[in-house]
Amino acid sequence: MRGESPEISVTVNGNVYQHGYYLVDGIYPNWGVFVKPVSVPKDANEVAFTKVHAAVRKDVERAFGVLQARWHVVARPCSFWHQEDLNLVMMTCIVLHNMIVEDEHGQVELSPLDFWPPDSHFDIH
Repeated sequence: MRGESPEISVTVNGNVYQHGYYLVDGIYPNWGVFVKPVSVPKDANEVAFTKVHAAVRKDVERAFGVLQARWHVVARPCSFWHQEDLNLVMMTCIVLHNMIVEDEHGQVELSPLDFWPPDSHFDIH
């Protein structure tokens, strides 16, 4: 809203990006940081992009749904929290969730990298 975005450095296929990008659906405004699906795909690339976009967005929504169901603190409004506190709460919930899932099923469901603090640098290959 104020023309600000989190400081982030992401490398994708050798290209460095200095801003975060957010997967959203079609109801969001046309801002440079919002990656929306193609509403009417015209070729195979746009169809593939729209399918992958929907799948990844559903994965993120599912991950937050899992965390909200297990820890109510994630579902409550947090606009007045400090960014560092939000990062710690999310990381703690993910780690605890993974510990429970691993204990129950022997596998890990979520990665803390899915919710890594926005001022961190990471590479995607």
